[in-house]
Amino acid sequence: MSVERFGEGRYHQVHLPEHPSRGEIWRAIAAHLARWIPPDAAVVELGAGYCAWINAVRAARRVAVDLWADLPRHAAPGVEPLVLDVTSLRQMGRAQFDVALASNLLEHFDADTAAGIAGQVRDILKPGGRFIVIQPNFRYAYRRYFDDFTHRSVFTDVSLPNMLRAQGFSVEDVRPKFLPYSMRGVQRRVPGWAVRAYLASPVKPAAGQMLVVARRD
Repeated sequence: MSVERFGEGRYHQVHLPEHPSRGEIWRAIAAHLARWIPPDAAVVELGAGYCAWINAVRAARRVAVDLWADLPRHAAPGVEPLVLDVTSLRQMGRAQFDVALASNLLEHFDADTAAGIAGQVRDILKPGGRFIVIQPNFRYAYRRYFDDFTHRSVFTDVSLPNMLRAQGFSVEDVRPKFLPYSMRGVQRRVPGWAVRAYLASPVKPAAGQMLVVARRD
């Protein structure tokens, strides 16, 4: 996410402070989603921030994109950090990646800009490439959605897939309830087994994040 617009990187200190279980949580999520990411894939995460997701992915090439100047400090060995605004993805070249990842990104832009980012994602993906989005679902997170002062647009498990279809994607999977809305306020360690159990369970208490997997046509 282009956090520099919201206070020269201090957004992370306010809304995304370091969490002792961040890496462990994302390793469990990445394993759960591995079915969508071939081991020989070139993968890019947009708005990578602390790089927890891309660091946990197993792939032949991994790239982390964010405008945050501290991005390179968080990229694991083997992950290529690229300090770049996500509204300028075409600078990376067309048809470069098999998979694009985005977590808690699109809601930070107005609707037209978010759609434009999705269109650029389509351009940097190879034919048949996937866009995997984890995103607050306003349908279930409306009470807390605008506690984050940088949220600019509203997406639900209906509107986000439709926006992606309008940008040339076909939608392969939609899970309206995928993860809890936020880790803010959770101070204790969250073990990986608990995350795996939550992801496998049909019951999702406190869920506020959705998953959408879309494929470039």
